[in-house]
Amino acid sequence: MAVRTDIEIARAAEKWPIARIGAGLGIPETALIPYGRDKAKVDATFLASLTDRPMGKLILVTAVSPTPAGEGKTTTTVGLGDALAHIGKTTVICLREASLGPNFGMKGGAAGGGLSQVLPMEDINLHFTGDFHAITAAHNLLSAMIDNHLYWGNALGIDARRVVWRRVMDMNDRALREVVVGLGGASNGFARETGFDITVASEVMACLCLAEDLADLRERLGRIVVAYRRDKTAVTCRDIGADGAMVVLLKDALQPNLVQTIAHTPAFVHGGPFANIAHGCNSVVATKTALRLADYVVTEAGFGADLGAEKFFDIKCRKAGLRPAVAVIVATVRAMKMHGGVAREDLGREDVGAVRRGCANLGRHIANTRGFGVPVVVAINTFDADTPAEIAAIAEHAASLGVTAVPCRHWAEGGPGAADLAQKVVALCDAETRFAPLYPDEMGLLEKIETIAKRIYHAEGVIADKAVLAQLAAWEAAGHGQLPICMAKTQYSFSADPELRGAPTGHSIPLREVRLSAGAGFVVAICGEIMTMPGLPRHPAAEMIRLDAAGEIEGLF
Repeated sequence: MAVRTDIEIARAAEKWPIARIGAGLGIPETALIPYGRDKAKVDATFLASLTDRPMGKLILVTAVSPTPAGEGKTTTTVGLGDALAHIGKTTVICLREASLGPNFGMKGGAAGGGLSQVLPMEDINLHFTGDFHAITAAHNLLSAMIDNHLYWGNALGIDARRVVWRRVMDMNDRALREVVVGLGGASNGFARETGFDITVASEVMACLCLAEDLADLRERLGRIVVAYRRDKTAVTCRDIGADGAMVVLLKDALQPNLVQTIAHTPAFVHGGPFANIAHGCNSVVATKTALRLADYVVTEAGFGADLGAEKFFDIKCRKAGLRPAVAVIVATVRAMKMHGGVAREDLGREDVGAVRRGCANLGRHIANTRGFGVPVVVAINTFDADTPAEIAAIAEHAASLGVTAVPCRHWAEGGPGAADLAQKVVALCDAETRFAPLYPDEMGLLEKIETIAKRIYHAEGVIADKAVLAQLAAWEAAGHGQLPICMAKTQYSFSADPELRGAPTGHSIPLREVRLSAGAGFVVAICGEIMTMPGLPRHPAAEMIRLDAAGEIEGLF
């Protein structure tokens, strides 16, 4: 019998009316703004009424360094949420929204998999409620107003060579990384070099995901540095006068999106910054809303724990005052084999030795995560081809580090397949935690970057030229030294070399560029060859995405 695809499983699932999902959390139907029958935004007035409620337990799902074999972090997040509901706990899942670029590029769908999915899968992976379109429009409105200001006399004295605000689109398009605008004569403005980033790398996205409410959002947008004058003083979005109109475009986008899993567990899917080039977490508004509505909230941070979890702890938790109760690190036999040196085409053969070698990667993520003072459990996302000896090798390695590893079958069985994991998580939630970020606010910017490189990536140090060091010093002098760091680095390795798997040591982190995100409230450190506008692979997923004869979508995995 053929195995059903994720989209076939999702399409066959029964979806409850979204009002029924909301009612289960105590959200009145009048507080829901429906987008069809199966998704809705939660009204801002209702959100404001929750501020005095106590918060539940926050559970982070992260993972080993990703491999082409796949780890299933989102699937495990959904499976764990369903499992907690299955054992009788009031639970909400918090995920990021999917970007169109990766959906049509390498990944395909991004709503979980098997029986551990959020619904409606097709909508979530495509236009959903239009949040990304609103963010793209708000970002590019600011871009247009900057060039318009230059055209109409440049009263702010902007140095056109030092406009740092780029444009964005929610698609992978390498041809737009570096462009020239304003060609075609005087009526089209002044020619200058610029470029495009993907929408999920936009500072507007980060501002929306870190904002507490509309007033906070406007304040953050106003602080965005868009350009510099000849004397190198900063020009902000507020100086340009765009912050008010941008908030108007983002008014609805700031309200979290309520959907459901196949098992009808409530889920907020809201915001979507990448973890390799942005801070990689869903919105603060969605997380805090969930914490005030449920006893347990399961959220994820993008890619491996060296990127997503570090930024979750050092940026999101620091900025929003959140205290995680437990971290779940997802691992698979297949990923451990790849980190142990096995080629992708050979993953089907039992190789306990390779699993043990690859567990060095898992072990480093465990040690790093525990270093934040958060209890850790490992979720072994199992596949039918995994052998008992290979699964046992992962469990033994985790046990040698004082951590329990729990085999899970949530892809095939839904929540019941992760019930043992849920029980372990509940037990750990009762343990005392001593959560603390990796570094203090008052540490210098370069020292913060070096601290992440040495303690999280286990690098010997950071390599940066004089211009980068001078820029960091200038930002400190301008009062930005207290900001945390958002590392932009390949997700595939602890190093800046995506081919260097496992747990490498002896490497250095090349710091290519730094960008100030004064509105979001962090400094982006761009390392190695990472791009803020990805490209499509030789055979993008878009080649397989189409409508069938019945008008239904195929190819979204």
